[in-house]
Amino acid sequence: MESMKYENQFLIKYWGTTDRQQTIFRKITASQWTIFTVALAISDIVNILLAFRLAYIIRFDLSLSIFKLDVSPEIAFYRSLMLIILPLWIGLFAFQGLYNRNNLLGGTKEYSLLLNSSSIGIFSIITAGFLIPEFIFARGWLVASWVGAFLLPAISRFCIRRIVYVLRHFGFFLSNAVIIGANDEGILLAQQLMQWKTSGFNLLGFVDKKLPSGTKVIKNIHCLGNVEQLDEIVSKYNVEEVILAASAFSSRDNMLNIFKRHGTGDNLNVRFSSGMYEIMTTGLTVKEFAYVPLVTVNPVRLTGIDSLLKTILDYGITIPGLILISPLLLIIAIIVKLDSPGPILHRRRVVGVNNKEFDAYKFRTMHVNGDEILTNYPDLQRELAENHKLKDDPRITRVGKIIRKLSLDEFPQLFNVLKGEMSLVGPRMITPDEIVKYRQWDQNLLTVRPGITGLWQVSGRSDISYEERVRLDMHYIRNWSIWLDLQLLLQTIPAVLRSRGAY
Repeated sequence: MESMKYENQFLIKYWGTTDRQQTIFRKITASQWTIFTVALAISDIVNILLAFRLAYIIRFDLSLSIFKLDVSPEIAFYRSLMLIILPLWIGLFAFQGLYNRNNLLGGTKEYSLLLNSSSIGIFSIITAGFLIPEFIFARGWLVASWVGAFLLPAISRFCIRRIVYVLRHFGFFLSNAVIIGANDEGILLAQQLMQWKTSGFNLLGFVDKKLPSGTKVIKNIHCLGNVEQLDEIVSKYNVEEVILAASAFSSRDNMLNIFKRHGTGDNLNVRFSSGMYEIMTTGLTVKEFAYVPLVTVNPVRLTGIDSLLKTILDYGITIPGLILISPLLLIIAIIVKLDSPGPILHRRRVVGVNNKEFDAYKFRTMHVNGDEILTNYPDLQRELAENHKLKDDPRITRVGKIIRKLSLDEFPQLFNVLKGEMSLVGPRMITPDEIVKYRQWDQNLLTVRPGITGLWQVSGRSDISYEERVRLDMHYIRNWSIWLDLQLLLQTIPAVLRSRGAY
């Protein structure tokens, strides 16, 4: 019963506790990855055939002016060609690891492998056409096939991935995991795995030499035993993933012993943390020098395709957005100038990527002698020092209250986005003095550009505590995806209209 308590929490919650229910659950989970792989292969076959058929329609049936009728549009030839090419494409997918469990259901690696496979397939056809003069095909059809053979399987796999993420909430497609080391790093690792529900890990508990078995570490996660009992724990709880918190080990030999005992099996993965979990959000790069693998900490959180996608999103919305709202910006500028003496824009010195300081622009919403006004309110001074926000701020002008309520004061930060200093979505921008409040998380914060909006914006803005703001920022950095940015942009609109926490 103790084993079922930890291993089958999903069975208890969603299925029941009888022997029959447990047997059904185990049978399904035992074959789930086989079913998933077969379904993935069938989906790929259908989508590749569909991509080639759509390519034919685009090239020949639509009569687009960009194409010249320089080759025969004989449908029988292209049908035969599709059937010949299909095994090549599926073989490339398999060779590239697109049916390997380690490459699925996480990150952009799967899509990168898809693009590589489709590109190799198209290059193979081009090579065949070069070597065999009689093999003539339409170039337009080939280009459209290349796009479709990547895009359609990618969309299908994205949808399948979302279905699997939902199923993980019910106990499917999960790997039972334990963390060796219940120190600060181990606890932080556990919290992150528990927050990210789609990670694929079902965290059963900790293995630690200092804590008695059954000791509660965090929430409902307990210590299952010590390192000497690891063999028994792995067998008893059907553990598939062992995660070593490197900083919990006093010597390298202890970690190597665990790897020698468990790291070479087929049914158990042994994973090492970096020992620098507080900066893991940046990602690590491994490169060999003189055949010695050395780890480098990336100075920024987003690299490669992720950085490109975020840049496209920022500029793709900011440039047309500024053109559209330029009359509104002019009207606000005039009203701010007429309402009270002082500059139209306020420049706030904040910290950006890699600790580089810059001026964040906002429409001025305060009197220019705001500090002098605040000296008459010692209680408010203490509140400001603690929270960096005031709910009833005597320094704010009449117009300032209105444009703050509607978040119009932040529109000039779109120019910071154009300058590459900020992003549309990101963690809350902070001043150099505020960095100390992030404690061990400060390094993480400086790996991404601050955002005009973000999780803190849609979660209540100034109504949430400073500790909660830090937690939301860290959650965003660790779990970033382009889809999260799009979601937060859409959620910002109702958040602004509700004006919750806007002061």
